[in-house]
Amino acid sequence: MNQYLETFCLLSGRFLLGVYFILPGITKVTGFDTTLAYMADHNVPLTTVLLIVTIIIQLGAGTALIIGFKAKYMAFILAGLTLVISIYMHNFWDIVDDDASLAHETQNFFKNMGIMAGLLMVAALGAGNLSVDSRLSANKA
Repeated sequence: MNQYLETFCLLSGRFLLGVYFILPGITKVTGFDTTLAYMADHNVPLTTVLLIVTIIIQLGAGTALIIGFKAKYMAFILAGLTLVISIYMHNFWDIVDDDASLAHETQNFFKNMGIMAGLLMVAALGAGNLSVDSRLSANKA
């Protein structure tokens, strides 16, 4: 693949993945009580603590992913968060007697698995040339 295309794809992918976490992180801050209630409805334990941790991870790791700082670690952490959120919040396997909810939660679960796949690829391959990680490694050499 052309080096410029690869750089563009990695930068664009990191940006889109990062925004995917930052925007919901902001929504969780502005709708804290609503999110707590939604989590409680899905039997999430320690809702207040886990919501705060989720917000910190989404905002911090999402931003770090965009700028390419510790991108492999941030992507791996976000992949783990995505898996946990998917299991608790999009548990389509527990839905009975509601075809619309079943279809919606199934779609969200597998969409999140696609997001997780992208994150795992960043975790494996790194951030690319246009990143803080790349600049830091160049400065060490």
